[in-house]
Amino acid sequence: MSDLIIAACDGAAKKNPGPAAWAWVVADSDERPQRWEAGPLGNTTNNVAELTALAELLESTDPALPLEVRMDSQYAMNAVTKWIASWKRNGWQTAAKKPVANKDLVVRIDALLQGRAVTFRHVAAHQVDGDHLNAIADVAASDAATTQQPAGTAHGTLAIPEPRPERMTAAPAARSRKSSAPGAGKSSGARSGKGGSGGVIKAKFPGRCHCQKPYAAGEKIAKNPHGWGHVECRDA
Repeated sequence: MSDLIIAACDGAAKKNPGPAAWAWVVADSDERPQRWEAGPLGNTTNNVAELTALAELLESTDPALPLEVRMDSQYAMNAVTKWIASWKRNGWQTAAKKPVANKDLVVRIDALLQGRAVTFRHVAAHQVDGDHLNAIADVAASDAATTQQPAGTAHGTLAIPEPRPERMTAAPAARSRKSSAPGAGKSSGARSGKGGSGGVIKAKFPGRCHCQKPYAAGEKIAKNPHGWGHVECRDA
C-alpha cells in the first residue's frame, strides 16, 4: 500500500465576511476517511477560512509523506502555487500595486510547503457526483462556522460528517454556461446596486465569485477580470 496521504480541506463563512471556520479530512490511499478536524475563526472572510484550512491540514500531516490536497477554492490554491512567485518579486504587492490580501496566511502556507511533496487538485464544490472528501470538509466547515465550536477526531468526535444532499446540485454544466454567458454579471445582480468607491457595490442577487465560492445578496462585491465577486478576490 502506498504511503500517499489523500486529503481535502475547505473553509466556510456565513455571509462574507461573517462567522467562519475551517476544516480538513484525511483519508488513506483507498480514499477512506480516517480523521478530520474543524475549527472556528470568529468573523472573517471566506478566503481567510480557505487559506486557514490549508494551513491547518499541512500542519496536521506528516511532511515526510507525499500529500494530495483536494480543494474547491481556486483562490487559495492559486495563491500558494501560482500568484505567490510574482507577489514575492513585487515586494508582496499585486499587479494593481496593492498589498497582497491575507499575506500572513500565504507566508505561513509557503513555509509549510517547503521540502514537501504536495500535489494540489481542484475539485468542483457542491456536486452530487463530486469529490466525497471535499463534501465532508464542506459540511464540517459549515457546521463549525455555525456553532463556532471545534470538532473532529482529536476532539472526540469520531463520526465522519455526512455530506448533505441539500448543499449539492446536479446541474454544474448548466450553471457554468450561465455564469460565462454574455451579461451574466448583470443577471446575477452585480450592476443592480449603487456604485461605491473603487467599483465596490452591493449585490442585489446572490452570485458566485471566480474563487468558486458564493456571495450573498446585499454583500459587497467588486468587478474583476472574470466578472463580479468578492472584494478581496479583485486584485488576486
